[in-house]
Amino acid sequence: QVQLVESGGGSVQAGGSLRLSCAASGSTYSVTRMGWFRQAPGKAREEVATIYTGFGNTYYADSVKGRFSISRDNARNTVYLQMNNLRPEDTAMYFCFATTSLPHWGQGTQVTVSS
Repeated sequence: QVQLVESGGGSVQAGGSLRLSCAASGSTYSVTRMGWFRQAPGKAREEVATIYTGFGNTYYADSVKGRFSISRDNARNTVYLQMNNLRPEDTAMYFCFATTSLPHWGQGTQVTVSS
């Protein structure tokens, strides 16, 4: 089992920045990738950014490319999502995930961007 604890959400004005953190514990040796999904009210869950634990390859949704950056601290088993130039459409609940043979999810952290 892998446990995930997120932090760093909040409210900002458009153009501002936030950094989300996701700390993993438990069977972290079996994690193959970690990242973030988000879900806004009435919308489907969207994969935002992913980092693979092997070579550190990354994936970004087109909507966040050039504004968001995902990174990891292997010593702390923590993944970060740096979000710059935030837009009102980035407003959502952000969920950290980790993949082993099963998906694992954090509890979610709210990000609200006002215009």
